[in-house]
Amino acid sequence: MTGFRIGVTSDRRSGDLIDALQRRGASVLHAPALKIAPVAEDLPLLEDTRRIMAARPDYVVVTTAYGLRRWCEAADAAGLGDNLLEVLGGAGIYVRGPKARGAVRAAGLNDVGISHDETTASLVNMMLGLDLRGRTVAVQLHGYTDFRQLDRLRQAGAQVLTATPYRWVKPAGTDQLPRLIEAVCGGGLDVVTFTSAPAVDAVLSTASEMGYRDRFIGALRGQVAAVVVGPVTAQPLIDVGVAPLVPERYRMGALIRLVCEYLGQHRVLEYQSVCGPIELRGRNLSVNGTAIELAPAPMSLFRALVEANGAVLSREHLAGVLPGDAGEHALDMTISRLRKSLPDARLVATVIKRGYRLHV
Repeated sequence: MTGFRIGVTSDRRSGDLIDALQRRGASVLHAPALKIAPVAEDLPLLEDTRRIMAARPDYVVVTTAYGLRRWCEAADAAGLGDNLLEVLGGAGIYVRGPKARGAVRAAGLNDVGISHDETTASLVNMMLGLDLRGRTVAVQLHGYTDFRQLDRLRQAGAQVLTATPYRWVKPAGTDQLPRLIEAVCGGGLDVVTFTSAPAVDAVLSTASEMGYRDRFIGALRGQVAAVVVGPVTAQPLIDVGVAPLVPERYRMGALIRLVCEYLGQHRVLEYQSVCGPIELRGRNLSVNGTAIELAPAPMSLFRALVEANGAVLSREHLAGVLPGDAGEHALDMTISRLRKSLPDARLVATVIKRGYRLHV
C-alpha cells in the first residue's frame, strides 16, 4: 500500500489497525472521532443494574463482548458482581455475535440464541418469535442506542430495561478530525475507515459544523472510499447516500484485507504513454521507472487525466477536480506546474477549444 493515504477514525484498538496499515506501506492520518468514556464511578449504570437485578428479567440481550465485560467490572467494583451474574444466569441470553457469545461463556453463562448477521435488528427479529407479553427484557446497550429495536420489543408487549456500560464522547483538545475532513474534501485521502456507527455520526456532525457536510459526503461518493467493519457501522453512511465497502466477515482483519484488495484492484493505475509506462499508486507517480513528485493540486489533475485514458477532459471538468472554487487562472497555473514537474510536457496535451488529454 505504499503511496496510499488512509484515514482512521477509531479510538479503541486503533493502534492495531494503524500498525497493520503502516506495515503494508500506507501513510495514516489518525483522527479519533469518539472515545469510550470510563465507567469507574458510573452511578446511572449501577442504578440500572440494581433495577435489572430487582426485576429478574426473563431475557437478556448482550450486544458486545466489551460491554458485558465492563458491566461486570462495574458491578464487581460496587459489590454487585455475583448477584448480577446470578440474575443473568437465570435468564434466556441472546447475543449479537460470536464475540458477545465468547464473553458470555467466559463469564460462566450460556446463551440461547445468536444473531445470524451480528445486528441488533436480526436479534430482535428472532426474539419476536417468542411470546413477550408480560415478559421483561434487559438489553445491554453499546454506546449507540438503537431506539427502534427497543420500541419493537415494547410493541410486542415486553417491559424493556437497559444498561449502558460505556458511552461515546468526543475527544477533547484535538484538531485531527477537522484535518481529516478537510483531507477527504480535498482528495488528500484514498480511504477512510470506520469501526462504529457513533463514529460515523460524529464525523458527519463535525463536517456539518465546519460547513463541509455536502463536500464531505460528495467525496465519499466519489474519489475517497469509505470502508466499514460491518453493516451496523455502514447504516449511517447509507442513510446519506454513501455506499461503503463492507467485508464479508465483520472483523478488523477482514477490514484490513478489504482495504488492501480495493486499493490494489482500483487505485493502482498503469498506462503506456509517449514517454513510457506510467504507474500511479496513490500519491506515488512514476514515468518510465522514474519517480515524480507532484503537489496535491497537480496530482489531482494528473490522476483525472490518467483515469480518462486518453480521452479529452474539458477545462470545466478539470477545474471541478481542484479543491475549492477554482477559476480559470487557478486551472492555468496548475496545468503549468504539472507540465513543469513531468519529464516531458507533451504528456499533457492541449486540445484546442476542447480541453486537455493525456498523451497515451
